[in-house]
Amino acid sequence: MKNKLKFLVNMSLRRKIKTKWFVLANVIFALLIAGLFNVDTIINAFGGDFDDAQKVYVIDNSNEEYNTFDILKKQSEEYKNMTNNSDEAFDFKRAKKDAKEIIEDDKDAWILVIDNDSENVIRAKLVSEGYASATEYAQITMIMNNVKSTLALAESNISASELAKISDPIELDREILDENKKSEAESTQMIMSTVFPLVILPFFALTIFLVQMVGAEVNDEKTTRGMEIIISNVSPKVHFFSKVIASNLFVLIQGALLIAYAAIGIGIRTYSGSNNILGATSFDISSLLDGIVSSDVTAQLGYVIPLALVLMILTFIGYALLAGILASMTTNTEDFQQLQMPIVILSLVGYYLAMMAGVFEGSLFIKIFAFVPFISAILAPSLLILGQIGIFEFVIAIVLMILTNYILIKYGLRIYKVGILNYSSKGLWKKMFKALRR
Repeated sequence: MKNKLKFLVNMSLRRKIKTKWFVLANVIFALLIAGLFNVDTIINAFGGDFDDAQKVYVIDNSNEEYNTFDILKKQSEEYKNMTNNSDEAFDFKRAKKDAKEIIEDDKDAWILVIDNDSENVIRAKLVSEGYASATEYAQITMIMNNVKSTLALAESNISASELAKISDPIELDREILDENKKSEAESTQMIMSTVFPLVILPFFALTIFLVQMVGAEVNDEKTTRGMEIIISNVSPKVHFFSKVIASNLFVLIQGALLIAYAAIGIGIRTYSGSNNILGATSFDISSLLDGIVSSDVTAQLGYVIPLALVLMILTFIGYALLAGILASMTTNTEDFQQLQMPIVILSLVGYYLAMMAGVFEGSLFIKIFAFVPFISAILAPSLLILGQIGIFEFVIAIVLMILTNYILIKYGLRIYKVGILNYSSKGLWKKMFKALRR
């Protein structure tokens, strides 16, 4: 039995790996993933620019005694420091020409026209050749609102020292009473809670791929009548387990390759010295890694990653078992594609709940779903990183997934034995329930 199982696993795995399509797909994956981590460098090579600040020429028609332009520059610097943005978003310059002349000389420049307003102190107009991004538009709007507030206070005859006290940003100190938690690790944990749902995106994609792969292979053997030849030589149990083992090995190999491609992309970025992904943002890879290493999150990841991997592997096995059982009940690929929709929806529920876990902190509804098999592999690790569940609850989720796999093997194998040699959908469900009652 072991030799037959090993033979079927090797044969199924070779059919998936030793193909030109597998090699071609992974070459494409490697280029895409490494390219995504270095997208700004690639765009720069073709004429794009993420490093230089946006030039904004200011035509200041306001009351000169308030030095509106100087206040604008100061507010820009304060905004930059407040957001910890190492790259200056805007480069404000005094304009000596009108807007149309500036645009004719520099198509990429913006013109900010500031005028007096009897009701609102000042009014501003942004002129550009093309569209402005939503992020930059929001940034410049916030800066101008701060300028307006400062000028309004100045008109109220407030002294310069008092005005400085009002306009200077506050530095918010942080104190956490829990002795086991450090304030330095809080910002890193916030980032991790945002990044982790993106990290588990490949798990979601591999799950869908796993389900489709098992179903397609079983349906292919049924359609070509190759199933009859195979089952005449091996038991349905051996055949069933060979599909589950081979598909999971393939998914784990593919997952390891995707991680390697991501590591190559980060390595290229670090080696090239471009740590900051898209200069307009404050997401700095090196700073993030340094923050993780210097905080308690490192110790947390020391047990989160192994537990998450165990739960994910168990969930992969569960999805493969479920896909094999459902595929045995169908007579063609189209029928299986309809049956796999609930599986896809189940995975989507887990993914979106993981995305919302940080927003709805402490939600009992989300915590309950962290114990639901299949969903728990995506949701439970996110809640564990956020501190909304502990290791004990995570272990319960693992135990529940083990019990689910046991039930699928015990009762699903009965359905599989009946379904794989059934080529008619007539009375199929009746035969399935009859097989379960045996």
